[in-house]
Amino acid sequence: MKERIVILGAGESGTGAALLAHAKGYDVFVSDQGVIKEKYKSDLISHGIAFEEGSHTYEKILSATMIIKSPGIPDKTEIIKKAREKNISILDEIEFAFRFIKGKIIAITGTNGKTTTTLLTHHLLKEAGFRVALAGNVGESLAKKVLSGQYDWYVVEMSSFQLDGTKTFRPDIGILLNITPDHLDRYEYQLSNYVHSKFQLIQNMKASDRFIFYADDPITAREIAHRKLTPEIFKVSLNDSLCEAHYNGREMQFVWGDEKFDIEQKDTTLKGPHNLINTMCAVAAARMAGVPIATIRQGLKTFKNAPHRLELVGVINGVEYINDSKATNVDSVVYALGSYAGPLVWIAGGIDKGNDYKQIEEAVRKKVHTLICLGKDNTKLHQAFDRVVKEIKETQSVKELVRMASQSAQKGDVVLLSPACASFDLFKNYEDRGNQFREAVVELAKEVTSK
Repeated sequence: MKERIVILGAGESGTGAALLAHAKGYDVFVSDQGVIKEKYKSDLISHGIAFEEGSHTYEKILSATMIIKSPGIPDKTEIIKKAREKNISILDEIEFAFRFIKGKIIAITGTNGKTTTTLLTHHLLKEAGFRVALAGNVGESLAKKVLSGQYDWYVVEMSSFQLDGTKTFRPDIGILLNITPDHLDRYEYQLSNYVHSKFQLIQNMKASDRFIFYADDPITAREIAHRKLTPEIFKVSLNDSLCEAHYNGREMQFVWGDEKFDIEQKDTTLKGPHNLINTMCAVAAARMAGVPIATIRQGLKTFKNAPHRLELVGVINGVEYINDSKATNVDSVVYALGSYAGPLVWIAGGIDKGNDYKQIEEAVRKKVHTLICLGKDNTKLHQAFDRVVKEIKETQSVKELVRMASQSAQKGDVVLLSPACASFDLFKNYEDRGNQFREAVVELAKEVTSK
């Protein structure tokens, strides 16, 4: 009799897990309390995998010997509590997929910068001709990648939610970028619980594995001081020359064993101090994976980051327009403001998630001459910056926003959409917000050139 696996959640990870489990001969049932997207429903139907949507049938779910749950489903959910009472094994899609991997893994986590570092690491390995898969919190699920063929390397972006569901998962190279308070509602509002989640990245690593981390991050440094680390460590810093990779104010310098090399940020496509950290981590991982230095240098020149992350969408009359719609918290805006010397027209606003604007007040005072608020309720932005920024405007229209920005900006300025807030008051998501901004800039550029 086939072992029965139930998948909770039929998004990218759930569907991937279902397809892999079905291919490995398990009896698979998928349950999603919401509506399953057509593309995922089609995958399940075409493979003859039973599923339900709109509700959870407890009898069908609790008859499983193993449950693979979506990372977004918290442990305190009633169905998970019931499953634990019955001692049913509960794990994450990444943990399940790991059991069938034959290649090596580079796993990347951190509160900010995960996607950029993951994409850059994947790009560097791909440019070197490696058989490399991109998976996890970006791209396809790891399970789908395992199903589609065997790779030499899997580059996996991992959120804290995904790490929570791991038991035996072990990367050959692990990267921890930073830890700042986030998703604390999931972790009983205890920062220590969130920190522990991030450090599950290295819980199974061996002495032959490598752990790359940003040594200047205070929370990471404090945690490491109280842990015995098994893997070989590689420290990245913006100021400590004793670290294996550091920035000396001119170039990124790498020292690994007897090997030494340096890279200037101008020879990469990424701007800002936060991207120095991301780049050093990705370069270190690629070099550890066996990518030649010359190939790394070439790959850094051809890398294109994901949209909505300090994305240059146009230059009009000498003014740069930057789409950083992914910046939905103040920590992200810190990085964005640090990437430009100014002067800036800053676009912010949306649904405030409890932001403390004090941490960017001085940078805003020095660099921003105009703040344009894009949101329904801009009270907190006014309270924080009425006495800091010379000019503050408001709008709920992206087209009007771009025209306002063009009127306020002069040649050499940067118009920066870096909202510090969620987008759901006016947009479907941050992608929708960024796409509308990009389209409005393109439209304005056409008008200007046609005159």
